[in-house]
Amino acid sequence: MLAMQNGGADVIELGLPFTDPIADGPTIQMSNLKALENGVTISSMLQMVKDARQRGLHVPVLFMGYYNPIMRYGEAELLAASRTAGVNGFIIVDLPPEEAVRFRNQCSDAGLSYVPLIAPSTTEDRMKTLCEIADSFIYLVSRMGVTGATGTLSHDLPELMKRVKHLSGGVPVAVGFGISTREHFLSVTSVSDGAVIGSEIITQLANAPAGQGAVVIQDYCSRITSRTVQTEPHTIPTNTEPTLIISHSSTPDQPTQGPKPGRFGTYGGQYVPEALTTCLNELEAGFNKAIADPTFWAEYRSFYPYMGRPSSLHQAPRLTSYADGATIWLKREDLNHTGSHKINNALGQILLARRLGKTEIIAETGAGQHGVATATVCAKFGMKCTVYMGSEDVRRQALNVFRMRLLGATVVPVESGSRTLRDAVNEAFRAWIVRLDTTHYIIGSAIGPHPFPTIVRTFQSIIGEETKSQMQQNTGHLPDAVISCVGGGSNAVGMFFPFSEDHSVQLVGVEAGGDGSSVRHSATLSAGSVGVLHGVRTYVLQDQHGQISNTHSVSAGLDYPGVGPELAHWKDANRARFISATDAEALEGFRLLSQLEGIIPALETSHAVSGAVRVARELGKGKHVVLCLSGRGDKDVHTVMEVMKDLQ
Repeated sequence: MLAMQNGGADVIELGLPFTDPIADGPTIQMSNLKALENGVTISSMLQMVKDARQRGLHVPVLFMGYYNPIMRYGEAELLAASRTAGVNGFIIVDLPPEEAVRFRNQCSDAGLSYVPLIAPSTTEDRMKTLCEIADSFIYLVSRMGVTGATGTLSHDLPELMKRVKHLSGGVPVAVGFGISTREHFLSVTSVSDGAVIGSEIITQLANAPAGQGAVVIQDYCSRITSRTVQTEPHTIPTNTEPTLIISHSSTPDQPTQGPKPGRFGTYGGQYVPEALTTCLNELEAGFNKAIADPTFWAEYRSFYPYMGRPSSLHQAPRLTSYADGATIWLKREDLNHTGSHKINNALGQILLARRLGKTEIIAETGAGQHGVATATVCAKFGMKCTVYMGSEDVRRQALNVFRMRLLGATVVPVESGSRTLRDAVNEAFRAWIVRLDTTHYIIGSAIGPHPFPTIVRTFQSIIGEETKSQMQQNTGHLPDAVISCVGGGSNAVGMFFPFSEDHSVQLVGVEAGGDGSSVRHSATLSAGSVGVLHGVRTYVLQDQHGQISNTHSVSAGLDYPGVGPELAHWKDANRARFISATDAEALEGFRLLSQLEGIIPALETSHAVSGAVRVARELGKGKHVVLCLSGRGDKDVHTVMEVMKDLQ
């Protein structure tokens, strides 16, 4: 920091590390990972700033990062600690406007600044709101996409600057994303009040000889700014006033413009980079228009023969006898085309994408079933398909990888993080940010920013709707309980939602208990806490610093540290109950259904089989339990062979 100050930097931005930075390119991702490996936390960064202030740092310092670590630390506690340490303000990448106003006002009360982000896609109304809450300067993202140095700058920057300046009320505007050279700096500052350089600083540090990082950074900053500033050798107060704050009498207590993102109680929302907000709003508008149009649903239903709908519902007599309790029924989503419930959502979303004029599709997948379903509908409609999949899941789901490629999809193995579903979601979001104009992201589970959880639930609700009708036809009444496995929650929310107002029906979700320890599992609702991941406020698995935990499950599709916000809401409202099944219990469920009913279930579904037996015994004879058989187990036979030596 002292080197940057001496090299002529006017403001220093310190990145708060986060495990899942979906708006950042490879350079910043690497720096986040390295910082976390070195034990960097918010507390250690506060001490770093405090020490630098004692050694003569006098330029303003801003913390920039994602909301979850801040929420985990505690907003009020962080603002007080920041004031004491000498931090002057915050840039939060993924804070929705309605919460940004609240947080900005808290910052103002603490004598700190809040810097809003504006993207090229930001609408006039939303830009007006963001400009209204700016009290020091505005951070303008020069181009769509993720962070990272580039060889060229956007030709549209001057026109974009005019739009912002028209609404900014004289607040300075600094431009970031892609700036790395003196020429870039001069070009940007010819139309703006400042230039933000991030990724290139990281690159310079990474390439610096051992022990020479500060020297290299000071030299680099001096070459960019063509100036040097000598640090004062004396100590300055640690609560240095943020000299860049502007008094703004017009700043609102509440946002004056812009839509309120969807919520399920306190869960849901749009905690996303600014570049995604306009696209998400357009998606919501297109979705609402589609579902209000009878011709859309007529088109969707016209594909029922292709999908294999309606799926059958029948008793499982031998499994019922084994459980020695309630009658167990099976809702056979495994018989759908592609082998799981995932086709319900993939088909609906590709019809929506076509209405929106998109020409390409991207998706994420864990177990591969959503990837196969997406590749299938893309083949059906002749659309380019790219599927992101953690490399560990590529290994254990090789059959589904081959199926996707056979269907014409490009499968991109993701090597970052734990190399599982969570990392595939991160990479899919990054890819989508770059290609918003042409591409629709068919998210596979009821996760992500609004409106994705509602979209997925809408198309998956056919599961519960059919179950409700079929149980009435077969028994004359509703079931006493419906049971689904829960990873992100797509089959669970699809089964549960049509029964959500029928309080005589228990809603039971079965999560992945992993190896049964308190660490190696994916039981987010059973053992997690409230946080923000992949654009949504929900339950997540995280450590004390708000970093997302690695998860474990024998089933790739449940190996995820978050869950859909509607399920989180039902948990808190005591409308749904969530239990867990360990790897061993899931393997036993796999064996039971295979040997008692002649049906080989997916390992994800096998968790629900274990839970169904448990619930059937709890309810007793004369009651009825419906198990959502979400997928078939062909894909998992090799995995089971590896971990289960004796099926007898």
